[in-house]
Order: sequence, then C-alpha cells, then structure tokens
Amino acid sequence: MKVLVACEYSGAVRDAFLRRGHDAWSCDIEYTCDSPHNLMNGLGYRHQVQDCMEMVWHKEWDLLIAHPPCTYLCNSGVRWLTHPDYPERWKDMIDGAVFFRDLLHMCTHIPKVCVENPIMHGYAKKIIGSTQTQIVQPWMFGEGETKATCLWLRGLDKLVPTDVVEGREQRLHKLPPSEDRWKLRSKTYQGIAGAMASQWG
Repeated sequence: MKVLVACEYSGAVRDAFLRRGHDAWSCDIEYTCDSPHNLMNGLGYRHQVQDCMEMVWHKEWDLLIAHPPCTYLCNSGVRWLTHPDYPERWKDMIDGAVFFRDLLHMCTHIPKVCVENPIMHGYAKKIIGSTQTQIVQPWMFGEGETKATCLWLRGLDKLVPTDVVEGREQRLHKLPPSEDRWKLRSKTYQGIAGAMASQWG
C-alpha cells in the first residue's frame, strides 16, 4: 500500500508502516529527524522536505495520515486568538483550519484519510465543518501517559485499543521550556503509530 504521512518530521508513523512492508513516505517542511530512513547519502530518502500538498496531489496514494500544525487550532491556545500582542493570530488560525480542511475533504482521490490534532477549539471546527471521529490516548496502546489525540477519519475504521495500561502520566505537559519542546510534544507515540500500521495497513 502507498502511504503518505504528511507534516511528520519524526518518521514514527511512516516507519511503523515501513516495518509492515508498505511503501510509506513522510513529508514536512522540517528536515531534522531521528529516523535512519530520513537520510541516505545526505539526500532525502523516505522523507521529503517540501510542501506536503505537492506530494498529495502529484502522486497516487492509498492512505494519507496528516499531522497539520496545531498551534492556532488547539483548545489550549484559544485565549491567544484575540490577544492584542498577537494581531495576526486570528488570521493564522483561519489559514491553519483551511489547510486542515483541505487535507481532510479536498483530497478525494485518496480513498483513506486520517487527519490528527489535539483537542480543537470551536472556531477551527466551524471552519473545518466537522468534529473528530475519535479521541485516543497513549495509555490505550501500551504507553503509560495521557495525551488526548483527536482523529478525523474518512474511509477508515476507528482505532481499536491494543494494550490498555495503568500509570497514566502527563509527561509531555510537564516538559520545561526549550527550543525542541514543540517537537517533543508533537511526536506520535509508538503504540499509536503501531496500531495505525497494523489496523489500517
């Protein structure tokens, strides 16, 4: 199966599909990544650094899994939308929601689509035109942590929990400020990535 994981710099979801024998690729404007599949002789190998919509439209895919930026869409940041210190914030939110909507609804040539984000505020949901299909947590898939992840699904079944565990900690929420904090918080848990590959692949 040909799989595109859009807006993913870490390679976590892509690599889960690669391990199961799929023709999986990731695409993001970020190049830095922990995965060995991202580099070969200094050139992009299974990871393309470019606008993901170019890859979406210029190739045939069986499955699209997208992780569009959540900065302006997530409920935790809604209080900043009208803050006088950030006059462009509302416009950035609209642009982000339109991008999300395009990934979910405009890519009709791709039969199976999942678009992921944290808990989203109502302004963005109104632009997107729908609410999430499912909310999953890492502790449903063998990871003893909490991080609500919303999935908008088209042509896909809901993920079924694989290993419900105790010890539910908000580790990512407690991370200290740093330049890489957003990357650490946005990386998909291995348990969820593995469930996507095994159940949707």
